[in-house]
Amino acid sequence: MTTEATLPATAASPTARQLWTRARGVALAVALLLVAAVTIALIRSDSRHGTLDPRSADPQGSRAVAELLAERGVSTRVVTTLDEARASAAPDTTLLVAVPDLLTAAQQNRLHSAIAANDGRTVLVAAGSASVERLAPGVTADPATSPESTLAPDCDLPAARRAGTADTGGIRYTTTHLDADQCYPSARLATLVRVPHPSGSGETVVLGAPDILLNERLDEQGNASLALQLLGSRPHLVWYLPSLADSSTDTGADRGLLEVLPSGWLWGTLQLFIAAALAALWRARRLGPLVPERLPVAIRASETAEGRARLYRAANARDRAAAALRSTTRTRLAPLVGVPATQAHTPEALLPALSTHLHGDGQTLHSLLFGPPPSDDTALITLADQLDALEREVRRP
Repeated sequence: MTTEATLPATAASPTARQLWTRARGVALAVALLLVAAVTIALIRSDSRHGTLDPRSADPQGSRAVAELLAERGVSTRVVTTLDEARASAAPDTTLLVAVPDLLTAAQQNRLHSAIAANDGRTVLVAAGSASVERLAPGVTADPATSPESTLAPDCDLPAARRAGTADTGGIRYTTTHLDADQCYPSARLATLVRVPHPSGSGETVVLGAPDILLNERLDEQGNASLALQLLGSRPHLVWYLPSLADSSTDTGADRGLLEVLPSGWLWGTLQLFIAAALAALWRARRLGPLVPERLPVAIRASETAEGRARLYRAANARDRAAAALRSTTRTRLAPLVGVPATQAHTPEALLPALSTHLHGDGQTLHSLLFGPPPSDDTALITLADQLDALEREVRRP
């Protein structure tokens, strides 16, 4: 009765050290990407902190203009929701919308309905194409921004003429309103537009850039004068800073994941898929049948065997080397003892035929041809010698 020994774990199985050696380059690249992403996020969050906030003393904040307005008796109140902004619209109030582009289309329509029925002043800061058309119908934003920021008024608006040259620049606008004031032109397009409301004394002012409101730019040119005149015409100023946490942004409809993701993420994901597909095609095996090619030089079989042996040794794969030696020996011995080639690797067919031919011990033959892998290099060499001796003995007449 013969029993097959259980093969131990392959010696070629990678160890933890080998896995770390192979993966440390990728791990380092991923770590660097994460660090860069966190650093960029922190830098961008710091740069955006307090931007156009009348409570912020940062260079990009607007506390200075709020302090100057307070000295002239104009109170400033900050609101962050659409409902507060709409409720504050009144004839004695100036409503400043800091970033109109952050509002959804529904929010912009609701805010416009409150502006149109209001006799106060509304100031829109750097409103883009979509938002300005909803909040100030008849005004269109030019896709190209002004290349220069310091501009002359060149209009009849008293506030602009008194302020003189100011840092307006930014987005440029055109309007179909005949009674509108178009000031601070750049390439014949205005960067400040004042549109009176059809009924009442209300008006909407569209400002192409926020520079005149920033702390770091307030003392330059006529920025302070223009800012105080635009925001100080009424005793109350409501400073609307749109927030993404505003509950009015919820339309009540369930939206899918693709609708929630920004368009840039969708394009980026598509580009990654295309890059992955191109990389797969580049690294994939060639399509179609293999075409044999003549080697430029003849390679001796002994060199091939020696190269393969060195690979096994470098991988410490004694089990695979022993399996290759035993398999080749069994294949050569089977026809010598009358066993079909299809049963050369079946102990029940090969071992009895060898025992009869050699009059040897079947257990010894089983251990030699089907035994466990050697434990060290010395045992592997001994196994190779024993297999050679067995094959010579079988071939002996």
